[in-house]
Amino acid sequence: MDTEPLPPSTASRSALAKALLGSGVGYALLYVVENDVVAARRCSGYRRISQAVSELSAKGSPARPLLVATVPFTSALMVAFGIGVWRAADGERALRMTGGLLVGQGVTGVMWLPFPMTPREDIAKGPAAVNDVGHLILSAVTVALVLAQMGTGVMAFGRRFRAYTVLSAATFLGFAALTGVESQKLPRGQPTPLLGLFERIMLGAWLLWLGVLATLLLRTPSSGRRGGARSVRGGASCG
Repeated sequence: MDTEPLPPSTASRSALAKALLGSGVGYALLYVVENDVVAARRCSGYRRISQAVSELSAKGSPARPLLVATVPFTSALMVAFGIGVWRAADGERALRMTGGLLVGQGVTGVMWLPFPMTPREDIAKGPAAVNDVGHLILSAVTVALVLAQMGTGVMAFGRRFRAYTVLSAATFLGFAALTGVESQKLPRGQPTPLLGLFERIMLGAWLLWLGVLATLLLRTPSSGRRGGARSVRGGASCG
């Protein structure tokens, strides 16, 4: 049976919604590629297991110009995703809050620019510099934003998604704590053999959650989440 094409206005709105939600997947993929593939190769001797992601954009890093240049684009992707989640919420207050928090995440992306990490060999030489204090504050803000996103987005789908979100939040928070413990060795000039690994597991849990949320929102119309809540929520993959 032939189906009637969507009116141009409806089709364009649908395409816009898909593009906005797809920005979440794009952000997650770009974050990994630009840091652990492109930037890491520009820093000779950089070790992903023992060194923080922020060291790639630290003062004097050969990869910093590239990462600084991409900040407006990555921030725009996050803001676009937040807008997409807000639109897809269709009146669901908690999911709208998730969208707003994602927009906030994107806005804070440009706030990192004046506060690059000091190279680790210089951190132990004296009191924390202003840029490092700002860096630590933004790190704490990011942790709070991510946990808030998961906390408000947890009810978007069914039990599996809730369980997955709780597991993701626990993983994120647990490895954030381990990252903090390892980071405390930097001012003392001590080695940090697992700093990069802990931080990457922490960030990976969040980035994967963003991708799953975006995918589920793309696959499940708002009418399906609200009108057919029981059947859709019970059968959503990963959620």
